[in-house]
Amino acid sequence: MSDPPERGRFAKATWANVLGNTGKIVAEGGAGVLFGSAALLADAAHSVADLVASLVVLVWGDTRFDAPDADHPHGHARIEPLTALFVGGVIVFLGLLLSYESVQGLLAGPEVRFSPLLVGALGFAMADMYLIYRYTAQMNTGIGSPALRALAADCLNDLYTSVGVLAGIVGVALGAPMLDPVAGALVSLLVVYQGVTIARENLAYLSGRAAPTDRRNAVLDVLCAHDAVQGVHDLAVFYDGPRLEVEAHIEVDGNLTLHGAHDLETELLDTLEQVEEVEDAHLHLDPAGIGEWKDADQNG
Repeated sequence: MSDPPERGRFAKATWANVLGNTGKIVAEGGAGVLFGSAALLADAAHSVADLVASLVVLVWGDTRFDAPDADHPHGHARIEPLTALFVGGVIVFLGLLLSYESVQGLLAGPEVRFSPLLVGALGFAMADMYLIYRYTAQMNTGIGSPALRALAADCLNDLYTSVGVLAGIVGVALGAPMLDPVAGALVSLLVVYQGVTIARENLAYLSGRAAPTDRRNAVLDVLCAHDAVQGVHDLAVFYDGPRLEVEAHIEVDGNLTLHGAHDLETELLDTLEQVEEVEDAHLHLDPAGIGEWKDADQNG
């Protein structure tokens, strides 16, 4: 069986992040070391974490496309948010490390000197991250990968942190070198915030969080819209990895034949899987009017 085209797009986007972050590290790291810029070194170190994250996604992330097997009968969807959670953890750790280094620079006093190469390295890094962000977001269209979304968000945040770095370099050029470690400290705080945001999102995927209200209502509307459905109860819509799973009891005519009930269930399942983010559904057909769900509520 050939791989789906989405798998190839996933790999291309991940490789673009690996190569883009490598170029950013070389440009900013080299200029930062040559001229003693804490802000530029902080931004380059941030990209080291981004590179590690990109490599992890490259190695683990595309297992989301593997077919179910004996060990993973529901597929491998949860491996991807686990990968993205690792990305968030690495980013938080590095952000805290950068905060410490920036504070040390503030206490000891900056030793940075200005050069046009600092501006050139930063300009290259900003253009690099913008192009990688656009490419990753475009390749993720139709895939909906949380790992690629995390990488794209990281590229976009790199642009924001680069503005802080630019302020530090301008400060050095204007004779205020203290702005360089200050910019490094601000960059590190943004890095920590970004990592926490990514980690929280993917913890929700791994813990089976309930779907947002609009998604739940969309599922309920689809079920209730069918002429044969007389009621819906015990509806649960929740995340299984980055995709939604649906469980529900459907009240139908108790005189349906077994073949009729089977055909109705199949039709409802096919319709539900057209709802955005829904991957799988498990439906139980109940004869309408027996009220077992009301009795369960009263007794439970």
